[in-house]
Amino acid sequence: MTSRPAQPVGPAEAATSADSSTETPYAPFAHLTAPNAALYRQVMRVFLTAKERFAVHLRPEDVHAALPPEHRPAGPDAVVKALDSLVGWGNLRADPDTSRVTAVEDFYRKRFIYQLTRAGEATEQALSVYDEALGRRGALQAVALHDIVTHLRALLVIAAEDEPDAAKAHLALSALTSRFEALAENARAFMGSLQRTIDLHGVEVEVFLAYKDRLIQYLERFIQDLITLGGRIALLIGELQDQGRVGLLLRLAAAREAADAAPDEADTAETQAYERWAGRWAGLAAWFVSADGRESQARLLRGRALGAIPQLLAVVRQLNERRAGRSDRSADFRTLARWFAEAPDDGARHRLWRAAFGLYPARHLTVDADTLAERAARPVAPSTPWAEAEPLRISPQLRRTGSYERRGKPRRVQGRSEQRRQLAELAAKQAEEIAAARARLATDGTTRLSALGELDPAAFGLFLRLLGDALATWRPGTTTTVATSNDGTMEIRLTALGHGTTAEIRTPGGVFRGPDHTVEITDLTRNTAAQEAR
Repeated sequence: MTSRPAQPVGPAEAATSADSSTETPYAPFAHLTAPNAALYRQVMRVFLTAKERFAVHLRPEDVHAALPPEHRPAGPDAVVKALDSLVGWGNLRADPDTSRVTAVEDFYRKRFIYQLTRAGEATEQALSVYDEALGRRGALQAVALHDIVTHLRALLVIAAEDEPDAAKAHLALSALTSRFEALAENARAFMGSLQRTIDLHGVEVEVFLAYKDRLIQYLERFIQDLITLGGRIALLIGELQDQGRVGLLLRLAAAREAADAAPDEADTAETQAYERWAGRWAGLAAWFVSADGRESQARLLRGRALGAIPQLLAVVRQLNERRAGRSDRSADFRTLARWFAEAPDDGARHRLWRAAFGLYPARHLTVDADTLAERAARPVAPSTPWAEAEPLRISPQLRRTGSYERRGKPRRVQGRSEQRRQLAELAAKQAEEIAAARARLATDGTTRLSALGELDPAAFGLFLRLLGDALATWRPGTTTTVATSNDGTMEIRLTALGHGTTAEIRTPGGVFRGPDHTVEITDLTRNTAAQEAR
């Protein structure tokens, strides 16, 4: 009877795989902080790419060939070491490669094929989500606002049926919440990246200056859509909440979801599903509707977007000033530090220090060549008291006037009257334009939006701000709202009409259309002036 020698122990036996490892649950993440972390990441990406092509096992030479040229080691030995380390951490599993054994010597030679473990695949998925979240810039999705309006109208149609269809209600609610979650998440990510842009964190200055105009136009366009569509969404939400119609739709969706619940969860599945749907609807309503002294998220987003525009302009102005060569303290100090570093000796550095910061010796204790020669011949110790030291001779001119030189005629002060006059004319012109816009919009009573006629750009801009303030204060179930402009100069009273007519307001830039309302716009400054005149 012949005995067969034992097989050598390889990585598969030396380190347990993640499928059965219980020592360190997060060991597959260890390669992120280990030396050669970049090589480990590239090796794991090779296995992920192979998995997408339905390749299960890879040999070391396959991994070496698939690595990008900039991350590929000179020889396969470094790849083998990286594979063995990943096996030890539980990212990969190693199995003996017996497919190419043709002799007894090959059987004892170390040959392995490698594949992803469940822990290794989960680690790469988590890292992909992490990288995607860090790189996401987000967007202000004006199209999503239109989609939300469409889905809310579809829910109104379903709720108006005698027996609403559960499948239609569930699909409409799912589409609505999915679109809303994307809108909210993208808006949050975009405002975060916008703040980093304003702070110039990780942003190339030249790139920022190149796309600043498009960014500001993008913000202005979204703000206009949010003003117009946000009020419409708030009205649709109020109609759905009226008489509990949305509650019925939420219960239908919850019942449809609970139908597929596991047997041990069937008793509470419908209640839990309804609580989830009710929470989603409450979040949607809070995003667009202000209530109980709390401003809606849409209004807060609008305020942040409006505030970002002057901040962006301030950053542009600051960058232009730097490029124009205007004084910048940080740049001056950096230049001074470079001069200190380039100074040939300490004497030059001391002279530069005195020139930069004005730390000259006292004028009445000036040391000239004769004084230096006398000090060299008869040194005076620094500890010598002033009373015992040799006196310094002071010029009579300095003693009498406090200066070695005669003072000349002072410089003439440069006049700024012309610049002040131009600024006053510009301010007066802007005030006249604003007053004319207020006078154009003042209705002297109640009228329709369609009766406002054609508006010039200044009056139309003021009208949009007033309309946005009014729609932002709109509450579900109300038909009339009153709002005051931010500067307290205008008041608008807006009342909805029930027959669904459309109003058109023409401007030099196009035609503004929307649901017709009765409106009363009051110029509060004119009323205040009339009261003071009395």
